Amino acid sequence: MLAEQIPNLWCVSSVDSVKKADALEKGRAAFVARLAAEHTIGEPAKSADSGEGRDAVAEAVLRIMVQVNTSGEESKSGVEPSDALALCEHIRTSCPHLQLTGLMTIGAIARSQATTPGNENEDFVTLKNTRDQIAKELGMLGGELELSMGMSADFEGAIAMGSDEVRVGSDIFGERPPKKDTMVVEKG
Repeated sequence: MLAEQIPNLWCVSSVDSVKKADALEKGRAAFVARLAAEHTIGEPAKSADSGEGRDAVAEAVLRIMVQVNTSGEESKSGVEPSDALALCEHIRTSCPHLQLTGLMTIGAIARSQATTPGNENEDFVTLKNTRDQIAKELGMLGGELELSMGMSADFEGAIAMGSDEVRVGSDIFGERPPKKDTMVVEKG
């Protein structure tokens, strides 16, 4: 539903299964078909293959970051590093409305807290190595696959390891309450 109904959705950063990729592909394909039809209604000379229609359809491609569980923690989402290539390959070959943009991880908190200029975060090393292997296997340049790693506690170490994107929400918005203290609001 997200991929089908949100026109300015740019990127989904947590794809960790073929099932999720296929669902996003299905939704985005429906969105693109609707968009292409809107650009041809009442304008016989204009099609989705020319001018504004083509640009709108091309911009509708949804960027995907594959989430990799670099820490091996059961509480973390993500595909195992050894399975990441197969998922990336699936997205590239079977999901024409999705664009593989890169890999992301949320590493172990203990490793994040131990990250210093002299102590590299093992999760970042794992993600970078996984990216490099995938790029090689898929015939891509390493820079074609971005790295999204690092949060408020360890973003400097992530940047030093080559992260293209860091998530520093806690530094901006403050700490989130523990999950048990959050209120769930149901639509009714």
